Amino acid sequence: MCDKMGANGISLPESMDETTKSQLCPVVYAVSKLGGKWKLIVVHNLIEGPMRFGELRRAIPNITQRMLTLTLRELEEDGIVNREVFEVVPPHVEYSLTEIGQGLEEVMGSLGDWGRSSFERRQRAVA
Repeated sequence: MCDKMGANGISLPESMDETTKSQLCPVVYAVSKLGGKWKLIVVHNLIEGPMRFGELRRAIPNITQRMLTLTLRELEEDGIVNREVFEVVPPHVEYSLTEIGQGLEEVMGSLGDWGRSSFERRQRAVA
């Protein structure tokens, strides 16, 4: 599957630096940046355009304020999300996708297509 990985499915060691991981297996690198319960859901919500923190929180009702904050910080650190502070009264912050984050739009569309068809197949199998 990935370059220079054995066919036996052995995963890359945690101690390996990100550059080496990404060279050996770009999928492992991508999952390390987008894995977890909330990151792709946040990206999905930002595809349409910038959102304020409260808008994101309402759009993702099951996420806690703390988890949304941590998720946004990680996405910002990884260069996927941009945080812009508006110095107005009252001040507010908007989150948007960076150029790198916008590159996920096609991936998100493919995930949506897969999810829709998989769900429909499961529904037909149950019926």
